[in-house]
Amino acid sequence: MTTNWTVTRILRDRNAGLYFVGLVVSAFGSSAMNLAAGVWVKDLTGSNGLAALCVFAIWAPTLFGPALGTIADRVRRKPLLIWTNLGLAALLLALFGVHSRAGLWLLFTVLFVYGTTIVVQDPAESALLATVVDRDLLGDFNGLRMTAVEGMKLVAPLTGAGLYAAFGGPTVAALDAVTFALAAGLWLFVRAHEERPERPTGTWRTQTAEGVRELWRHPLLRPLVLAGGATMFLASLSSSTTYALVDALGHAPTYTGVLYTAQGAGSVAVGLVSGPALRRLGARRFGAAGIALTAVAVAARAVPSDPVVLASSAAIGLGLPCVLIAAFTAVQGELPGPLLGRATATANTLIFTPNVIGLAAGAALVELADYRLLLVLIGLALLTTSASLALLGTGASRAQSPASADRTSARSPSDANPA
Repeated sequence: MTTNWTVTRILRDRNAGLYFVGLVVSAFGSSAMNLAAGVWVKDLTGSNGLAALCVFAIWAPTLFGPALGTIADRVRRKPLLIWTNLGLAALLLALFGVHSRAGLWLLFTVLFVYGTTIVVQDPAESALLATVVDRDLLGDFNGLRMTAVEGMKLVAPLTGAGLYAAFGGPTVAALDAVTFALAAGLWLFVRAHEERPERPTGTWRTQTAEGVRELWRHPLLRPLVLAGGATMFLASLSSSTTYALVDALGHAPTYTGVLYTAQGAGSVAVGLVSGPALRRLGARRFGAAGIALTAVAVAARAVPSDPVVLASSAAIGLGLPCVLIAAFTAVQGELPGPLLGRATATANTLIFTPNVIGLAAGAALVELADYRLLLVLIGLALLTTSASLALLGTGASRAQSPASADRTSARSPSDANPA
Protein backbone atom coordinates (compact mmCIF):
# COMPACT_ATOMS: atom_id res chain seq x y z
CA MET A 1 0.00 0.00 0.00
CA THR A 2 1.46 3.33 -0.98
CA THR A 3 1.81 6.36 1.22
CA ASN A 4 -0.56 8.32 -1.02
CA TRP A 5 -3.22 5.66 -0.56
CA THR A 6 -2.81 5.83 3.22
CA VAL A 7 -3.30 9.61 3.23
CA THR A 8 -6.27 9.30 0.88
CA ARG A 9 -7.95 6.74 3.15
CA ILE A 10 -7.73 9.15 6.07
CA LEU A 11 -8.93 12.24 4.21
CA ARG A 12 -11.81 10.36 2.55
CA ASP A 13 -13.13 9.37 5.97
CA ARG A 14 -15.16 12.39 7.05
CA ASN A 15 -14.54 12.10 10.79
CA ALA A 16 -10.87 11.20 10.44
CA GLY A 17 -10.32 14.04 7.99
CA LEU A 18 -11.94 16.64 10.26
CA TYR A 19 -9.98 15.42 13.25
CA PHE A 20 -6.74 15.36 11.28
CA VAL A 21 -7.16 18.94 10.01
CA GLY A 22 -7.96 20.09 13.55
CA LEU A 23 -4.87 18.31 14.83
CA VAL A 24 -2.62 19.99 12.27
CA VAL A 25 -4.02 23.43 13.11
CA SER A 26 -3.74 22.91 16.87
CA ALA A 27 -0.25 21.37 16.66
CA PHE A 28 0.95 24.38 14.69
CA GLY A 29 -0.21 26.82 17.35
CA SER A 30 1.09 24.70 20.24
CA SER A 31 4.54 24.25 18.70
CA ALA A 32 4.83 27.99 18.10
CA MET A 33 3.71 28.80 21.65
CA ASN A 34 5.99 26.23 23.31
CA LEU A 35 9.03 27.90 21.77
CA ALA A 36 7.84 31.47 22.34
CA ALA A 37 7.11 30.86 26.04
CA GLY A 38 10.73 29.97 26.81
CA VAL A 39 12.10 32.87 24.78
CA TRP A 40 9.62 35.21 26.45
CA VAL A 41 10.73 34.19 29.95
CA LYS A 42 14.40 34.41 28.93
CA ASP A 43 13.87 37.99 27.69
CA LEU A 44 12.00 39.03 30.82
CA THR A 45 14.42 37.49 33.33
CA GLY A 46 17.70 36.60 31.59
CA SER A 47 17.47 33.21 33.35
CA ASN A 48 18.05 29.95 31.47
CA GLY A 49 16.60 28.00 34.38
CA LEU A 50 13.32 29.90 34.41
CA ALA A 51 13.08 29.58 30.64
CA ALA A 52 13.51 25.81 30.93
CA LEU A 53 10.84 25.79 33.64
CA CYS A 54 8.26 26.58 30.95
CA VAL A 55 8.63 23.07 29.55
CA PHE A 56 8.34 21.62 33.06
CA ALA A 57 5.16 23.60 33.74
CA ILE A 58 3.53 22.11 30.65
CA TRP A 59 4.72 18.54 31.26
CA ALA A 60 4.29 18.34 35.05
CA PRO A 61 0.54 17.52 34.91
CA THR A 62 1.42 14.29 33.07
CA LEU A 63 2.35 12.88 36.48
CA PHE A 64 -1.35 13.06 37.39
CA GLY A 65 -2.47 11.52 34.10
CA PRO A 66 -4.40 8.49 35.48
CA ALA A 67 -6.54 10.70 37.75
CA LEU A 68 -7.07 13.44 35.15
CA GLY A 69 -7.91 10.85 32.49
CA THR A 70 -10.85 9.72 34.62
CA ILE A 71 -12.61 12.95 33.59
CA ALA A 72 -12.71 11.68 30.00
CA ASP A 73 -14.68 8.62 31.15
CA ARG A 74 -17.20 10.53 33.28
CA VAL A 75 -18.59 12.87 30.60
CA ARG A 76 -19.32 12.78 26.87
CA ARG A 77 -16.04 13.29 25.08
CA LYS A 78 -17.03 15.43 22.11
CA PRO A 79 -18.52 18.26 24.25
CA LEU A 80 -15.52 17.95 26.57
CA LEU A 81 -13.12 18.52 23.66
CA ILE A 82 -15.11 21.44 22.28
CA TRP A 83 -15.36 23.26 25.60
CA THR A 84 -11.77 22.63 26.68
CA ASN A 85 -10.49 23.94 23.34
CA LEU A 86 -12.60 27.06 23.73
CA GLY A 87 -11.43 27.37 27.33
CA LEU A 88 -7.78 27.22 26.27
CA ALA A 89 -8.43 29.83 23.61
CA ALA A 90 -9.84 32.20 26.24
CA LEU A 91 -7.12 31.35 28.76
CA LEU A 92 -4.29 32.19 26.36
CA LEU A 93 -5.66 35.68 25.85
CA ALA A 94 -4.87 36.37 29.51
CA LEU A 95 -1.20 36.46 28.49
CA PHE A 96 -1.77 39.93 27.04
CA GLY A 97 -1.39 40.97 30.70
CA VAL A 98 2.24 39.81 30.88
CA HIS A 99 4.55 42.78 30.31
CA SER A 100 7.34 42.37 32.85
CA ARG A 101 8.94 39.97 35.30
CA ALA A 102 6.10 40.75 37.73
CA GLY A 103 3.72 38.96 35.35
CA LEU A 104 5.62 35.67 35.35
CA TRP A 105 3.22 34.11 37.85
CA LEU A 106 0.44 34.58 35.30
CA LEU A 107 2.49 33.08 32.48
CA PHE A 108 3.46 30.00 34.49
CA THR A 109 -0.09 29.57 35.79
CA VAL A 110 -1.43 29.64 32.24
CA LEU A 111 1.21 27.12 31.10
CA PHE A 112 0.36 24.77 33.98
CA VAL A 113 -3.38 24.95 33.28
CA TYR A 114 -2.56 24.55 29.57
CA GLY A 115 -0.63 21.35 30.30
CA THR A 116 -3.33 20.05 32.64
CA THR A 117 -6.01 20.57 30.00
CA ILE A 118 -3.92 18.78 27.38
CA VAL A 119 -3.60 15.79 29.74
CA VAL A 120 -7.41 15.68 29.94
CA GLN A 121 -7.85 16.17 26.20
CA ASP A 122 -5.41 13.50 25.02
CA PRO A 123 -7.32 10.49 26.42
CA ALA A 124 -10.66 12.05 25.42
CA GLU A 125 -9.42 12.45 21.83
CA SER A 126 -8.02 8.94 21.77
CA ALA A 127 -11.20 7.41 23.19
CA LEU A 128 -13.49 9.33 20.84
CA LEU A 129 -11.27 8.55 17.88
CA ALA A 130 -11.72 4.83 18.55
CA THR A 131 -15.50 5.26 18.17
CA VAL A 132 -15.73 7.62 15.19
CA VAL A 133 -12.96 6.21 12.97
CA ASP A 134 -13.02 2.75 11.41
CA ARG A 135 -10.90 0.30 13.36
CA ASP A 136 -8.71 -0.55 10.38
CA LEU A 137 -7.83 3.16 10.04
CA LEU A 138 -6.53 3.58 13.59
CA GLY A 139 -2.95 2.61 12.76
CA ASP A 140 -2.89 4.84 9.69
CA PHE A 141 -4.38 7.72 11.61
CA ASN A 142 -2.01 7.47 14.57
CA GLY A 143 0.89 7.36 12.14
CA LEU A 144 -0.33 10.44 10.30
CA ARG A 145 -0.89 12.13 13.64
CA MET A 146 2.81 11.59 14.35
CA THR A 147 3.63 12.98 10.92
CA ALA A 148 1.50 16.07 11.53
CA VAL A 149 2.93 16.81 14.98
CA GLU A 150 6.53 16.30 13.89
CA GLY A 151 5.94 18.22 10.68
CA MET A 152 4.63 21.18 12.63
CA LYS A 153 7.76 21.07 14.81
CA LEU A 154 9.79 21.69 11.66
CA VAL A 155 7.92 24.85 10.62
CA ALA A 156 5.89 26.25 13.53
CA PRO A 157 8.81 27.21 15.82
CA LEU A 158 10.22 29.42 13.06
CA THR A 159 6.83 31.09 12.71
CA GLY A 160 6.56 31.53 16.46
CA ALA A 161 10.05 32.99 16.67
CA GLY A 162 9.30 35.41 13.83
CA LEU A 163 6.03 36.56 15.36
CA TYR A 164 7.65 36.94 18.77
CA ALA A 165 10.52 38.98 17.37
CA ALA A 166 8.15 41.26 15.44
CA PHE A 167 5.19 41.64 17.79
CA GLY A 168 6.00 40.00 21.15
CA GLY A 169 4.73 37.05 23.15
CA PRO A 170 1.04 38.04 23.36
CA THR A 171 0.75 37.81 19.58
CA VAL A 172 2.00 34.21 19.60
CA ALA A 173 -0.48 33.44 22.40
CA ALA A 174 -3.25 34.92 20.25
CA LEU A 175 -2.18 32.68 17.33
CA ASP A 176 -2.38 29.63 19.58
CA ALA A 177 -5.78 30.78 20.86
CA VAL A 178 -7.08 31.01 17.29
CA THR A 179 -5.89 27.47 16.52
CA PHE A 180 -7.70 26.09 19.57
CA ALA A 181 -10.88 27.92 18.55
CA LEU A 182 -10.62 26.50 15.03
CA ALA A 183 -10.09 23.00 16.44
CA ALA A 184 -13.23 23.40 18.56
CA GLY A 185 -15.16 24.45 15.46
CA LEU A 186 -13.98 21.37 13.57
CA TRP A 187 -15.02 19.10 16.45
CA LEU A 188 -18.55 20.49 16.11
CA PHE A 189 -18.83 18.81 12.71
CA VAL A 190 -17.48 15.42 13.79
CA ARG A 191 -20.31 12.89 13.81
CA ALA A 192 -20.11 11.02 17.07
CA HIS A 193 -22.86 8.97 18.68
CA GLU A 194 -22.10 8.92 22.38
CA GLU A 195 -24.26 7.44 25.07
CA ARG A 196 -24.32 9.40 28.30
CA PRO A 197 -21.79 7.72 30.63
CA GLU A 198 -23.23 5.70 33.47
CA ARG A 199 -23.29 7.44 36.81
CA PRO A 200 -20.05 6.66 38.68
CA THR A 201 -20.52 3.97 41.33
CA GLY A 202 -17.21 4.34 43.13
CA THR A 203 -14.92 7.05 44.35
CA TRP A 204 -12.61 8.96 42.03
CA ARG A 205 -9.71 6.90 43.38
CA THR A 206 -11.54 3.65 42.67
CA GLN A 207 -12.34 4.68 39.11
CA THR A 208 -8.76 5.74 38.48
CA ALA A 209 -7.52 2.40 39.80
CA GLU A 210 -9.86 0.56 37.41
CA GLY A 211 -8.16 2.14 34.41
CA VAL A 212 -4.68 1.42 35.76
CA ARG A 213 -5.62 -2.16 36.60
CA GLU A 214 -7.22 -2.83 33.22
CA LEU A 215 -4.12 -1.62 31.38
CA TRP A 216 -1.66 -3.35 33.66
CA ARG A 217 -3.25 -6.80 33.59
CA HIS A 218 -3.70 -6.88 29.82
CA PRO A 219 -1.14 -9.37 28.44
CA LEU A 220 -0.54 -7.44 25.21
CA LEU A 221 -0.68 -3.84 26.40
CA ARG A 222 1.53 -4.16 29.47
CA PRO A 223 4.69 -5.17 27.56
CA LEU A 224 4.02 -2.54 24.88
CA VAL A 225 3.59 0.28 27.41
CA LEU A 226 6.58 -0.83 29.50
CA ALA A 227 8.73 -1.04 26.38
CA GLY A 228 7.54 2.43 25.38
CA GLY A 229 8.50 3.87 28.78
CA ALA A 230 11.89 2.15 28.76
CA THR A 231 12.55 3.39 25.23
CA MET A 232 11.67 6.99 26.10
CA PHE A 233 13.91 6.82 29.18
CA LEU A 234 16.88 5.52 27.18
CA ALA A 235 16.23 7.93 24.31
CA SER A 236 16.27 10.86 26.72
CA LEU A 237 19.58 9.62 28.14
CA SER A 238 20.90 9.58 24.59
CA SER A 239 19.65 13.10 23.87
CA SER A 240 21.63 14.37 26.87
CA THR A 241 24.83 13.57 24.96
CA THR A 242 23.89 15.80 22.03
CA TYR A 243 25.97 18.83 22.96
CA ALA A 244 29.03 16.68 23.74
CA LEU A 245 28.54 15.01 20.35
CA VAL A 246 28.34 18.36 18.58
CA ASP A 247 31.52 19.50 20.33
CA ALA A 248 33.32 16.36 19.19
CA LEU A 249 32.28 17.04 15.60
CA GLY A 250 33.77 20.53 15.88
CA HIS A 251 30.52 22.45 15.39
CA ALA A 252 28.88 25.30 17.27
CA PRO A 253 25.98 24.41 19.62
CA THR A 254 23.51 25.68 17.01
CA TYR A 255 24.34 22.57 14.96
CA THR A 256 21.94 20.71 17.25
CA GLY A 257 19.15 22.29 15.19
CA VAL A 258 20.42 20.40 12.14
CA LEU A 259 20.32 17.12 14.05
CA TYR A 260 16.80 17.79 15.32
CA THR A 261 15.66 18.58 11.80
CA ALA A 262 17.08 15.29 10.54
CA GLN A 263 15.33 13.43 13.37
CA GLY A 264 12.07 15.25 12.65
CA ALA A 265 12.27 14.25 8.99
CA GLY A 266 12.58 10.61 10.03
CA SER A 267 9.53 10.90 12.29
CA VAL A 268 7.51 12.44 9.48
CA ALA A 269 8.45 9.53 7.22
CA VAL A 270 7.54 6.76 9.67
CA GLY A 271 4.14 8.30 10.30
CA LEU A 272 3.26 7.93 6.65
CA VAL A 273 4.02 4.20 6.52
CA SER A 274 3.07 3.06 10.02
CA GLY A 275 -0.49 2.01 9.15
CA PRO A 276 0.50 -0.52 6.48
CA ALA A 277 3.50 -1.61 8.60
CA LEU A 278 1.26 -2.27 11.62
CA ARG A 279 -1.07 -4.41 9.52
CA ARG A 280 1.80 -6.39 8.05
CA LEU A 281 3.97 -6.82 11.17
CA GLY A 282 1.54 -6.48 14.07
CA ALA A 283 1.99 -4.12 17.02
CA ARG A 284 4.59 -6.21 18.82
CA ARG A 285 6.95 -6.73 15.89
CA PHE A 286 6.48 -3.19 14.59
CA GLY A 287 7.38 -1.72 17.98
CA ALA A 288 10.30 -4.11 18.54
CA ALA A 289 11.71 -3.38 15.08
CA GLY A 290 11.53 0.36 15.70
CA ILE A 291 13.35 0.02 19.04
CA ALA A 292 16.04 -2.13 17.41
CA LEU A 293 16.56 0.48 14.67
CA THR A 294 16.82 3.18 17.34
CA ALA A 295 19.40 1.07 19.22
CA VAL A 296 21.67 0.72 16.19
CA ALA A 297 21.31 4.42 15.35
CA VAL A 298 22.10 5.56 18.90
CA ALA A 299 25.24 3.43 19.05
CA ALA A 300 26.30 4.65 15.60
CA ARG A 301 26.34 8.24 16.87
CA ALA A 302 29.52 7.35 18.72
CA VAL A 303 31.29 7.47 15.33
CA PRO A 304 32.71 11.04 14.95
CA SER A 305 31.51 11.60 11.41
CA ASP A 306 28.99 14.17 10.16
CA PRO A 307 27.35 11.88 7.57
CA VAL A 308 27.07 9.03 10.08
CA VAL A 309 25.62 11.25 12.80
CA LEU A 310 23.10 12.87 10.42
CA ALA A 311 22.01 9.47 9.09
CA SER A 312 21.76 8.16 12.65
CA SER A 313 19.60 11.11 13.70
CA ALA A 314 17.21 10.43 10.83
CA ALA A 315 17.14 6.73 11.76
CA ILE A 316 16.32 7.59 15.39
CA GLY A 317 13.44 9.72 14.13
CA LEU A 318 12.31 6.78 12.02
CA GLY A 319 12.56 4.14 14.75
CA LEU A 320 11.67 5.90 18.00
CA PRO A 321 7.98 6.62 17.26
CA CYS A 322 7.21 3.02 16.25
CA VAL A 323 6.61 1.67 19.76
CA LEU A 324 4.55 4.77 20.66
CA ILE A 325 2.29 4.39 17.62
CA ALA A 326 1.98 0.65 18.28
CA ALA A 327 1.18 1.08 21.98
CA PHE A 328 -1.50 3.77 21.63
CA THR A 329 -3.13 2.06 18.63
CA ALA A 330 -3.28 -1.16 20.64
CA VAL A 331 -4.83 0.63 23.64
CA GLN A 332 -7.52 2.09 21.37
CA GLY A 333 -8.29 -1.31 19.85
CA GLU A 334 -8.06 -3.55 22.89
CA LEU A 335 -9.86 -1.81 25.74
CA PRO A 336 -13.58 -1.10 26.21
CA GLY A 337 -14.80 2.44 25.60
CA PRO A 338 -15.90 3.24 29.19
CA LEU A 339 -12.34 2.65 30.43
CA LEU A 340 -10.45 4.06 27.48
CA GLY A 341 -9.90 7.57 28.83
CA ARG A 342 -8.36 6.41 32.10
CA ALA A 343 -6.29 3.70 30.44
CA THR A 344 -4.94 6.05 27.76
CA ALA A 345 -3.97 8.63 30.36
CA THR A 346 -2.22 5.91 32.38
CA ALA A 347 -0.33 4.82 29.28
CA ASN A 348 0.68 8.45 28.67
CA THR A 349 2.06 8.72 32.19
CA LEU A 350 3.94 5.41 32.08
CA ILE A 351 5.47 6.18 28.70
CA PHE A 352 6.35 9.86 28.98
CA THR A 353 7.26 10.34 32.66
CA PRO A 354 10.49 8.30 32.20
CA ASN A 355 11.46 10.87 29.56
CA VAL A 356 11.69 13.59 32.24
CA ILE A 357 13.65 11.29 34.57
CA GLY A 358 16.01 10.32 31.78
CA LEU A 359 16.80 13.93 30.93
CA ALA A 360 17.83 14.61 34.52
CA ALA A 361 19.87 11.41 34.81
CA GLY A 362 21.52 11.98 31.44
CA ALA A 363 22.62 15.48 32.41
CA ALA A 364 24.54 13.95 35.33
CA LEU A 365 25.94 10.96 33.45
CA VAL A 366 27.34 12.98 30.56
CA GLU A 367 29.53 14.84 33.06
CA LEU A 368 30.89 11.58 34.51
CA ALA A 369 31.55 9.39 31.47
CA ASP A 370 32.67 9.66 27.86
CA TYR A 371 29.65 10.30 25.64
CA ARG A 372 30.74 7.57 23.21
CA LEU A 373 30.69 4.93 25.94
CA LEU A 374 27.27 6.14 27.05
CA LEU A 375 25.89 5.91 23.50
CA VAL A 376 27.14 2.34 23.06
CA LEU A 377 25.72 1.26 26.44
CA ILE A 378 22.38 2.95 25.70
CA GLY A 379 22.28 1.19 22.32
CA LEU A 380 22.81 -2.17 24.03
CA ALA A 381 20.06 -1.39 26.54
CA LEU A 382 17.69 -0.51 23.70
CA LEU A 383 18.48 -3.79 21.95
CA THR A 384 17.66 -5.61 25.19
CA THR A 385 14.35 -3.71 25.38
CA SER A 386 13.56 -4.71 21.79
CA ALA A 387 14.28 -8.38 22.50
CA SER A 388 12.24 -8.29 25.69
CA LEU A 389 9.24 -6.85 23.88
CA ALA A 390 9.49 -9.52 21.22
CA LEU A 391 9.66 -12.33 23.79
CA LEU A 392 7.04 -10.92 26.19
CA GLY A 393 4.76 -10.05 23.32
CA THR A 394 4.91 -13.63 22.04
CA GLY A 395 3.80 -14.91 25.41
CA ALA A 396 1.11 -12.25 25.58
CA SER A 397 -0.37 -13.15 22.24
CA ARG A 398 -0.70 -16.80 23.32
CA ALA A 399 -2.43 -15.73 26.52
CA GLN A 400 -5.03 -13.51 24.87
CA SER A 401 -8.67 -14.42 24.98
CA PRO A 402 -10.32 -15.34 21.66
CA ALA A 403 -12.16 -12.01 21.55
CA SER A 404 -8.99 -10.08 22.14
CA ALA A 405 -7.16 -12.08 19.50
CA ASP A 406 -9.91 -11.30 17.02
CA ARG A 407 -9.59 -7.58 17.68
CA THR A 408 -5.84 -7.75 17.21
CA SER A 409 -6.03 -9.74 13.99
CA ALA A 410 -8.39 -7.14 12.55
CA ARG A 411 -5.51 -4.70 12.69
CA SER A 412 -2.70 -7.19 12.05
CA PRO A 413 -3.74 -10.03 9.72
CA SER A 414 -0.29 -11.61 9.65
CA ASP A 415 0.33 -11.56 13.42
CA ALA A 416 -2.04 -12.37 16.28
CA ASN A 417 0.15 -10.44 18.22
CA PRO A 418 5.71 -2.81 18.50
CA ALA A 419 8.76 6.80 20.67
